[in-house]
Amino acid sequence: MPTRRLAAILAADIAGFSGLMERDEEGTHARVRALRKEVIEAALREHTGRLVKTMGDGFLAEFASPVEAVRAAIAIQERTAEREASNAEPLQLRIGINLGDIIVEDDGDVYGDGVNIAARLEQIAEPGGILLSGALHDVVDGKVARTIESRGERQVKNIARPLRIFAIGSGRSQAPAEAPELKQEIRFCRAPDGVRLAWAKSGHGPPLVKSANWLNHLQFDWESPIWRHFLVTLGRTSTLYRYDARGNGLSDWEVGEVSLDAFVRDLETVVDAAGLERFPLLGISQGCAVSIAYAVRHPQRVSHLILFGGFAEGWKKYSGPLRERMEAMTALARLGWNSRNPTFRQMFASQLLPDGTKEQLEVNDEHQRNTTTGECAARYLEAVGAFDVTDLLERVAAPTLVMHVRDDMIVSSKLGRQLAQGIPGAQFISLPGRNHVLLETDAATEHFFEEIRLFLGR
Repeated sequence: MPTRRLAAILAADIAGFSGLMERDEEGTHARVRALRKEVIEAALREHTGRLVKTMGDGFLAEFASPVEAVRAAIAIQERTAEREASNAEPLQLRIGINLGDIIVEDDGDVYGDGVNIAARLEQIAEPGGILLSGALHDVVDGKVARTIESRGERQVKNIARPLRIFAIGSGRSQAPAEAPELKQEIRFCRAPDGVRLAWAKSGHGPPLVKSANWLNHLQFDWESPIWRHFLVTLGRTSTLYRYDARGNGLSDWEVGEVSLDAFVRDLETVVDAAGLERFPLLGISQGCAVSIAYAVRHPQRVSHLILFGGFAEGWKKYSGPLRERMEAMTALARLGWNSRNPTFRQMFASQLLPDGTKEQLEVNDEHQRNTTTGECAARYLEAVGAFDVTDLLERVAAPTLVMHVRDDMIVSSKLGRQLAQGIPGAQFISLPGRNHVLLETDAATEHFFEEIRLFLGR
């Protein structure tokens, strides 16, 4: 069954290929094969790209990370130019890259608007050049070691709207090199019902598993000014395992079941795929309920349980203003999620990050729009609203640390206290602040990490 997901698509072809074949068919064919194997496929492996298919004069590749897609394109062009420098008629690639929604067939082939735009950019790129769509540029700007030049808007074949186009320049930017300890590996596995799940491993030290929470994206979170500090800090003392829940991020979006049981099965699948036997488990927001249910099902595997910003009962279990507000937000998600107007999505951001900067709110808005669809977001909210792990609390056997921000505007701190009161021997720590997601500059952030280090004895 075809699935839909967000991806960076790289399309490339060889400029003047027909003429080269006409003048030396056998020699050109051999050169192209060698280039593909020694340069193109090597660069895709280095930058975690997937070769979707090859054509006589080009290829199509998919990347989870827009930044890695651009880095791969730069590497391919530089190595090709160096390799072909001594040839009278050098092979020169034209490359176009787009970030967009794609449809993936069972055999791995891809199609859709996201693919079409990449192909149109490749067709108008200069030999040896790289063109980016506006959507991709907005994500990678400032994150690759090259200058990026605007080429304005342009109408291209079979695309109704004009495209914002950018070109990778020859000059180097001042983008900092990524330290080795900040690398992550992204892998995939399948849940029992066939849903494709993306999971990642990063950092050093004993394992720490983080369950999925509201709208994750393994690569976007890794590069985000909101989440990166969080992931890097945890990775300094732990090997961090995390994943995208079904319905968002790099995992399958269009899925059959969205429920607490399905989310727990997904966590089971990821843990098994990672080969973990016993580990601490970290839940954030609705990930707390998932973590509690998992800890009760698998008491022998969870050594410590850490819960932050969580609750036992979802919003459907309540009456009054909270339920009315969440019902309205769920309906609005279906109607306004994919709108270019950020007003609706900013409703979420203003509660998640009431003390966030303008840049952080804008990043959060773009993150939400590109991480799932309105229908998936609405189904996710409905499923979380039906959560109820109240009866499981007394059965949690693992040592438990519960933390909550005092003035959390999404989940009341009293719900965090109720979690701690229901779990035998649980420790509760109240942190200052209002943000549901801790930012690097929040007063509570270092306290949060220090409590985890003490709790885990690291």
